[in-house]
Amino acid sequence: MHELALRRPPDSVIVYCSTPGSRGRAAWGDPAAFDVSQPFPVIRERVPVLLPTPGVLGRAQRIARLEGCDSVIFGAAAPLGLMAAGLRRAGVGRIVALTHGHETGWSALPGARKAFRRIADQADVVTYLGEYTRERLARAMSPAAAARMRRLTPGVDTARFRPEAGGEEIRKRYGLVGRPVVACVSRLVPRKGQDTLVRAWPRVLADVPGAALLIVGDGPYRGRLQAMAREQGVEDSVVITGSVPAEELPAHYAAADVFAMPCRTRNGGLDVEGLGIVYLEASATGLPVVAGASGGAPDAVLDGDTGHVVDGRRPGPTARALIRLLHDPIAAAEMGERGRAWVQREWSWAATSRRLDGLLTA
Repeated sequence: MHELALRRPPDSVIVYCSTPGSRGRAAWGDPAAFDVSQPFPVIRERVPVLLPTPGVLGRAQRIARLEGCDSVIFGAAAPLGLMAAGLRRAGVGRIVALTHGHETGWSALPGARKAFRRIADQADVVTYLGEYTRERLARAMSPAAAARMRRLTPGVDTARFRPEAGGEEIRKRYGLVGRPVVACVSRLVPRKGQDTLVRAWPRVLADVPGAALLIVGDGPYRGRLQAMAREQGVEDSVVITGSVPAEELPAHYAAADVFAMPCRTRNGGLDVEGLGIVYLEASATGLPVVAGASGGAPDAVLDGDTGHVVDGRRPGPTARALIRLLHDPIAAAEMGERGRAWVQREWSWAATSRRLDGLLTA
């Protein structure tokens, strides 16, 4: 949403949002300092998550009336789209509701499904990430609302995520100089598949001695992953960095030879990968990627060309894919080059911004 806001015409954007907690502050810094540096006004509620409460709706209506807003973009269709009717009463004419992946869970649960159908009926456009999410969401929508769906995906800043982003400094920091490195960048939660990587790691080390697994991120699964690495006898080859500042993310990608996140679908399809922007950021950095076959994750990989799609529920397929890439660094580098070219061609923020322009003016 920040990247899209930056690309809107001058004086055409007002942002109404929540105030980040400690994790958000670690990534973005002090909210007040961040806000004053933006080329548009930012109005914050002192809550960690913005919800469609009567108070939030009332303030959004006041903002819309005072500023003469003719359009609203909901950064999260569910649940914020429940405010659509109220904002139309405040004079808003065009409403675009963005989906990211968690809405597929809404579409599968009876009560949430009904609420999502209402959101879709009241919006002019509901966006989707790829065919998987489009099909899942359309099942919960009226035929008229489903016909208005349009694809809108995140973009990637290929000037920021690039092969020469400072990876050597990261390798020095974690003692990885001269070692083959596989990186995973993500929240540490079961769906993302970091545990599959750890379980696959003894097999990888047997074929690629000295290889290192760099797990970048933090989350509730961190303690379990650390314990698992000890149990597997690979603790010396697994580095878990914890949260890193947003400006250091490109360098952490660039420290790797291969990127892997073997995500999997959980909880009967309620916990699923919507797209996996990390695969595209890794490709932009010139890395071959190994992705799990969950939800829309395969949309972010050209299987066999920019990376490999594996069954993230089992360590065997992941280990074999990693070994194949680490054993043939020339072929892996060529795969990474194709991935970067694909992201530059198909996944730029400029292209995403042009698509949003069309959704707001159609």
